[in-house]
Amino acid sequence: MITAREALKQLREGNARFVAGASNHNLLSTPKRRSELAEGQTPFAIVLGCSDSRVPAEIVFDQGLGGLFVIRVAGNIVAPSQIGSVEFAAERFGTRLVVVLGHSRCGAVMATLDELKRPSENQSRNLRSIVDRIRPSVQPLLTTELARDPDMLLHHAVRAHVRVAADHLRHGSEILERLIEEDGLWVVGAEYSLETGVVEFFDGAG
Repeated sequence: MITAREALKQLREGNARFVAGASNHNLLSTPKRRSELAEGQTPFAIVLGCSDSRVPAEIVFDQGLGGLFVIRVAGNIVAPSQIGSVEFAAERFGTRLVVVLGHSRCGAVMATLDELKRPSENQSRNLRSIVDRIRPSVQPLLTTELARDPDMLLHHAVRAHVRVAADHLRHGSEILERLIEEDGLWVVGAEYSLETGVVEFFDGAG
């Protein structure tokens, strides 16, 4: 088991390779590696990210098979099933780093802002469940000066949502709270830039 600090270092180094066009994850996805992993896994980081097709965690962090335990859901929302998935990996595999990974121009956050400005009547209840989980983190921003600048509003909304989601993981699970207090688990928030490929860790990364 590697520490959260070392895991974060590996993610930063992998993202730097990805941005520089020097990825080596193919070297970690060979038939030999598949065979090694057939009997078990020891992922060094858990990533709760968005389902957006442009943000595959294994690629943007330049990791191969077995490196990351990835949970993907529209808007990187935190619901009971996501919390349970994080708990499972943290307890079963001893993984000590959890990253909530948002990204620029997130469609789910944009949809939530649009819904708050112009409520719709015919939205699917399933889509509404996603919007409702994002709403509390972004709604206060609409009462600030950011409401006058759509681009800045979206930027701050994405980060606000990541912070709330990360905080939910830190304080919404007795298992994760214990691992944070006693076993060195870190929960950090990050944003991936669609434009540059850079992942910025900005919440809880020390």
